[in-house]
Amino acid sequence: MANKRPNDQVEPQSLDKKTPKIQKSKSFQADAMRRFKKNPTGIIGSIIISVFIFLAIFGPFITPHDPFEMNLPRHHEPPSIEYPLGTDNFGRCVLSRIIFGARISILVGLTVIIFRMLIGIPVGLISGYYGGLTESILMRFVDAVIAFPGIILALAIMAVRGQGLENVILALSVTGWTTYARLIRSEVLSLREREYVQAARGVGFHNLKVMLRHILPNCLASIIVYSTMTIAVVIIAEASLSFLGLGAAAQDATWGTQMSMERKYLRYAWWGVTFPGAAIAIVVLGFNLLGDALRDVLDPRLKD
Repeated sequence: MANKRPNDQVEPQSLDKKTPKIQKSKSFQADAMRRFKKNPTGIIGSIIISVFIFLAIFGPFITPHDPFEMNLPRHHEPPSIEYPLGTDNFGRCVLSRIIFGARISILVGLTVIIFRMLIGIPVGLISGYYGGLTESILMRFVDAVIAFPGIILALAIMAVRGQGLENVILALSVTGWTTYARLIRSEVLSLREREYVQAARGVGFHNLKVMLRHILPNCLASIIVYSTMTIAVVIIAEASLSFLGLGAAAQDATWGTQMSMERKYLRYAWWGVTFPGAAIAIVVLGFNLLGDALRDVLDPRLKD
């Protein structure tokens, strides 16, 4: 029997060469970002919204003129180099007032959406999770609120409380939270029967912890998409109330107020109505494009 030489050692096989490498799956955020970058409507919508957010933040520093300074001898001047979008009935720069109005529209839109979520999401979570009598009581209350047409209820609130941005926010917040409640309830009804929710209950997690940690995060995609598209509706509603004289005060440079004050001069000073209306249309288009793109990106059924 041959003796084994001490230098004879069995060399280990190279695992790097023969063992296939396991590639880590991309995270949901990375995959969503990749798909969003390939969506042209999302890019266009993001650019539009970014421009208006920039105007809302830095508007007072970049306006070519004081949006509230009156110059009656130069009223209703057509667009020129000094006044790129013309002047209104009081000689105020239309471009400066549109830039300043972006702050009010974005502020009202975001604030109303936040208040609607603060009311509607808890109602939807509780009713969908507990069910039974709790669900019946909460959803009948939601049905009662929905029975009143939203715009009519908003007009009634504004008629009672008067003009002012805080009253506009209150009126639009009270009328729109019900959709969040129904949306979240429908999501929770399907999520509460999932295995991970049942497992969380089995190990003794409190109901509040289960709702906030295991159910609500899985509703965020629907909340984000719906909120993005609803901001456009809120901006239109605020402009409509201001146009009717029930929104912001007359001295505020909102787009709806500008259109309301200049509509009587439309025949010979078209720029006073056209450009504020175009601003509303563009920002609404931006939010709608972004909402459509987010729906395509965040919906798992639409993955490529």
